[in-house]
Amino acid sequence: MSKKEPGMYSLRLKEITGVLRKHEITKGITPEKLRLILEDLGPTFIKIGQIMSMHSDILPKAYCEELTRLRTEVSPMPFEEVAEILEKSYGVPWQKIFSCIEERPLGSASIAQAHKAVLKSGRDVVVKVQRQGIYEKMARDIALLHKAVKLMPPVSVKGLADLDMVLDELWAVAREEMNFLKEASNMEEFARNNRDIAFVGTPVLYQEYTTSYVLVMEYIEGCGIDDKERLLKYGYDLKEIGTKLVDNYIKQVMEDGFFHADPHSGNVKIRDGKIIWLDMGMMGRLTEHDREMIGKAVQGVGLHEIELIQEAVLALGEFKEKPDLSRLYEDIDGLILKYGSTDMGSINVAEVMTDLMEVMKENKIRMPHGLTMLARGLTHMEGVLADIAPEINMVDIASARIAGSFFKNLDLKKELKSGGKSFYKSLRKAMDIPSLTADILRGHMRGQTRVNLDLHAAGDLSELLRRLVRNIVMGLWVMALLISSSIICTTDMTPKIWGIPALGALGYLIAFVIVLYVFIKHLFSKK
Repeated sequence: MSKKEPGMYSLRLKEITGVLRKHEITKGITPEKLRLILEDLGPTFIKIGQIMSMHSDILPKAYCEELTRLRTEVSPMPFEEVAEILEKSYGVPWQKIFSCIEERPLGSASIAQAHKAVLKSGRDVVVKVQRQGIYEKMARDIALLHKAVKLMPPVSVKGLADLDMVLDELWAVAREEMNFLKEASNMEEFARNNRDIAFVGTPVLYQEYTTSYVLVMEYIEGCGIDDKERLLKYGYDLKEIGTKLVDNYIKQVMEDGFFHADPHSGNVKIRDGKIIWLDMGMMGRLTEHDREMIGKAVQGVGLHEIELIQEAVLALGEFKEKPDLSRLYEDIDGLILKYGSTDMGSINVAEVMTDLMEVMKENKIRMPHGLTMLARGLTHMEGVLADIAPEINMVDIASARIAGSFFKNLDLKKELKSGGKSFYKSLRKAMDIPSLTADILRGHMRGQTRVNLDLHAAGDLSELLRRLVRNIVMGLWVMALLISSSIICTTDMTPKIWGIPALGALGYLIAFVIVLYVFIKHLFSKK
């Protein structure tokens, strides 16, 4: 640590303390007050607030909604600083690369600002330049926050994660966004994923002029997606734009597992009949397993199936201790009641995701980072649709997209393998029924039978008993058929088939049919 650093730390600490006093933090922090504090603390804390707005698993919903209103425009860097950064990145004056650069920025955010420029080749481009020293400033502020946490006893946020862990995650996300080579890689991956989509485009990336601190891409002249008057003037159909926008976004989420995490109206333009996606600094990723569970959860809401939603929540979440399944069931039941009279085609996906994450938060289940980013993205998407084509429903388009891609993505070998495993498990369980039944009867005769039921409603009890009786009866049938057929096969009874008594073979066949019926019913009930 240099001699200047302790002084810089203490000076910054005084600035932070002054801002907190100004907003009378001792009187409590409302969502609006938190936003104003972060804005007064400067670009570093604005970026932290923007990242925190995606974490409804950590902050209450009201705070997350308020943080999405954080002022994104900050005071621009002087052009002299921009020229200095360009020269450091390229090793030559910027005039060697560009014919001209407009001194007035197109936009100035907490991490970078963008200028319109012209390459020597005559092509119009956008030059995104990282703020000088922003990495060091953010590192210093994060270090100060870590020190502040160490002065407090170990605490957790909503019982999910300690503050040190939260700060580490925020810093990891911020570092990734500050690396423009990563954003360039995101642009290339996004372009590859959508190269066969005729109505989707991305700005051309000029990789040869891109560094960790400077990003050069094609300048997009088109209309903003929220500029309805201009779009209508040029003959665009707003409903068609909205439908294609949602269709492509669902593809990004459910097929690619790589999606735009910040799809607000400023990041989407329309040019030459194409939807152009901008700003790939913040992208979300979902594994195949995560996508499957998200689909199952939304399906569970539409079908009012608590078990489906609970299974998805437990599969998606991360938790340090086993959750209270009874409370989780009740909370999901409350969610179902909220959407009980809602038709599947009228469900607001963003609202469902937000409510589902509230349930997970209340049950101390931590969500994967990709899921929190998806919730934010869906909220932005619903906002864009409400503005340009409010009659469009995201669920209808998502259903058509998922149904259309089902057979295309069907892995028959995988399905057969999965079905084979299920059949083997069912057969094993059927063979265990005689011994289990004997154990139950023996325990009952000794007075040692104990039944533990965790029942949530009268309907659940009747369904449970119905399935239990059905499975026991079928198990007894299979047991009786296997035993009697085996005895018959030891005799010389005629007629015979393949050298064994026909009656015994018939018994084996009936037992097999019963097991197959149980297996198929189990398979379809899961789906």
